[in-house]
Amino acid sequence: MNDFRIGHGYDVHRLVSDRKLILGGVEIDFPLGLDGHSDADVLIHAACDAVLGALGLGDIGRHFPDTDQTYKGICSLILARKCAEMMSESGYRISNIDITVIAQKPKLSPYIERMSENVAKAFSTSPENVNIKATTEEKLGFTGRMEGIACHCVVLLVSTERQEDRS
Repeated sequence: MNDFRIGHGYDVHRLVSDRKLILGGVEIDFPLGLDGHSDADVLIHAACDAVLGALGLGDIGRHFPDTDQTYKGICSLILARKCAEMMSESGYRISNIDITVIAQKPKLSPYIERMSENVAKAFSTSPENVNIKATTEEKLGFTGRMEGIACHCVVLLVSTERQEDRS
């Protein structure tokens, strides 16, 4: 068993009308929302993919496929808690998680603290271990044209097994 595991996650969803915008488990006041099978929370999906990747367990689509009606409209924080269970069962915990949301609009700074708290709770870690930031692409690309929102996440997992237990 490795003491540390690193994972990277990436997700993107199209912005559409008639959907709520949910990021980090927080409903954002905005006229557009993200299209997807679940609540389409790109932040949580990227975090799940990072954790699953660090564990070598594939990706979110493998565990929660969009062909399964069980996950239709599901709150992505529920999926994050399931990923956290897999992480714990594999003998790891989050050391730190770093997330970047890429969106031209809306301005996310008023929501970041609540998002961090939600991510921390879902993954059974302290909010101090969660860093969330938002950036624009200066009106370039699909995010700059407000066609969608993207998110990158990097996570460092640490073994919960004590060093002396392995001797």
